[in-house]
Amino acid sequence: MVALTWLVATVVLFTIGYRVFDRFTTEYGGEHMESVAGAALIEEVRAHGSRVSAVLAGRPVTDPAVERSVHRAAEDLRRTPHVAQVSEPYGARDRSLIAPDGHALLIHVDLAKGLPEEDERATTDAVAERLGELGGTGAAVHLGGAELERRALAEQSRRDIEHGEAVALPLTLLVMVFVFGGLFAAGLPILAAVGSIAGGLAALYGFSLVMDLDPDSASVTTVVGLGICIDYALLLVNRYREERGAGLAAEDAVGRMMATAGRTLAWSAVTVCAAVASLFVFDLPVYRALGAAALSVVLIALIASLTLIPALLGLAGRRVTPRATVAEDGLFARLARATRRRPVFTLVAVAAVLSLAALPFLDAEPRLSQVGALPSEAGPRRYEETVAQRFPGQTQDPILIVAGAPAPEAAPYAASMASKPGVMRVNPPKPLSTGWSLIEVHATGEPQGSAARELVRTLRAESPGFPNQVTGSAAILDDHMNEIRRALPWAAAWIVVAMFLLLFAMTGSLLVPAKALLMNTLSLGASFGVLVWVFQDGHGESLLGFASPGGIEVWVPLLVFTFAFGLSMDYEVFLLARIKELHDGGVPNDLAVERGLQRTARIITSAALLMIIVFGGFATGQLLGTKELGVALAVAVAVDATLVRCFLVPATMTLLGEWNWWAPGPLRRAHARLRFSEGPPGAASDERTSTKDSGVPGESPPHHERI
Repeated sequence: MVALTWLVATVVLFTIGYRVFDRFTTEYGGEHMESVAGAALIEEVRAHGSRVSAVLAGRPVTDPAVERSVHRAAEDLRRTPHVAQVSEPYGARDRSLIAPDGHALLIHVDLAKGLPEEDERATTDAVAERLGELGGTGAAVHLGGAELERRALAEQSRRDIEHGEAVALPLTLLVMVFVFGGLFAAGLPILAAVGSIAGGLAALYGFSLVMDLDPDSASVTTVVGLGICIDYALLLVNRYREERGAGLAAEDAVGRMMATAGRTLAWSAVTVCAAVASLFVFDLPVYRALGAAALSVVLIALIASLTLIPALLGLAGRRVTPRATVAEDGLFARLARATRRRPVFTLVAVAAVLSLAALPFLDAEPRLSQVGALPSEAGPRRYEETVAQRFPGQTQDPILIVAGAPAPEAAPYAASMASKPGVMRVNPPKPLSTGWSLIEVHATGEPQGSAARELVRTLRAESPGFPNQVTGSAAILDDHMNEIRRALPWAAAWIVVAMFLLLFAMTGSLLVPAKALLMNTLSLGASFGVLVWVFQDGHGESLLGFASPGGIEVWVPLLVFTFAFGLSMDYEVFLLARIKELHDGGVPNDLAVERGLQRTARIITSAALLMIIVFGGFATGQLLGTKELGVALAVAVAVDATLVRCFLVPATMTLLGEWNWWAPGPLRRAHARLRFSEGPPGAASDERTSTKDSGVPGESPPHHERI
């Protein structure tokens, strides 16, 4: 019954969730920011609504056939309902709409202001269709405009999700067939993941009704939800196979699985949610929306794992084979012994490697890509690039000053800006409406570079004698960075305190949580360094199929920081739980580290590999932000599961010895009273007196069966 309910729910949730792709927006800030308020003011005071533009390139503008076609199209568009204005070079004799080489022209179609959403969408479609027909002249036609850009980003987000799933799911299935030794058991996590994706998209649609969502939201929540759900389901099925191998009947094994691994998954979800909740510290709608969506998808992944997996296991019966005994000695045990012989050298060497890998991040340049995030063949991007090539100076993304004065009164102020440092050109003020004008200031260097952002701050510090607001992409990015600088220390403090308390609750130690936080910081630094090296410096262009924008998406490091901290802490906790369990059972510290590393090897390696496959699958998408996020998370997980787990953990735990488990007396007694590490009654003694297939004594506490 539970499985049937999930089947129906998945179909319904996918039907609802796919509607979210029509509700994305490209707004990046909040109304409290001057840049966002300025952009909103432009929309408020301008006479017309949104704009659809076309560039015709490749034919002489003087060609009579081109002129006739453009003239007919302009007349047709002027008769189109809800079209307010059509600008083309022939009727108005506007030379700014003709390329300097005479082989390209621009057409701008302004829609009526205040249209209902349905009318604006229909009118945009009609205008785009009519402009596209100009390709019959033999010229190449590319369309642009805010609405077409939003649609392209949403459509590409949907395609990237489908592509990421098509790459990741078959590969994860192959890996799990190898891990579980059978197709049926391997398919269970995939089924749970599909249900989780459906629930995540439906949750996103619900959030879109009350807040704005960026097109990257769907990709971000899908990749995180898919990875977490597969991880959780892998852990459950693995524990079930262990219990079956220990001689339990199928029904009893499911119950035992839920009493141990099931309780652990709830703890894992708390860990990830605690890290993701730090996004609410930022006073930016895009981060709060991502935080809310990520929290939802983690909880949905937990629900899917704890309800669907037991139901499917109950139906499977004997088709899920028991797991064989894990050997006490192996590759990872030998690694621990080798590390133990030279712990100081290992610690210094690995820390040095990770620190060197992090160095490129010191030169990171933030970017807020919109059209540039689209693949090169996307219509709006081809429009921007064609205009940039054919109309030099027209498409460099300018700093915009919304002046509360008519254009003639604002002209002296505009002229005075031409001599300021960092200014390349200032266009004469353009009338917006009665009493309002718009000044375009073109900065030297890149439109969102450091010089442009410094110029934004200079312009804001001035008082021209009339109300004004500075906006444009450089201003939005600068406001964005200011908010990150304000809130990041609080977000970091939240994560550190939350992770410290959670690890103390599991281990009863003060030193182990501090050590884990430091090691996670090293692995995150390496991930950030690789991110800059690949995407900003362009070393991964040919492999990943992108053109470097000269920076990295400003939101990617922040999401990697929150998501990777929660995800990598899972591996740390799972390993530490096994080590502590052995130590509490009387095994000496060094031997407990060796055995704990060996006994968790298969499950942690499998979980990390699956995570890397999922993140790597989404890195093969086309949206630049999704690529960056996928690569950064894959690197963070890979570093944590290899260098940190295999070398840093045994090295530091060897150096600290029995001090690993130190805590002041009052805290130690409080931890013992709260009994954080106690499992179901009799569980520990049952496993300590047996040689189960896992070979792990006392693996029953709710925090001991983690990924």
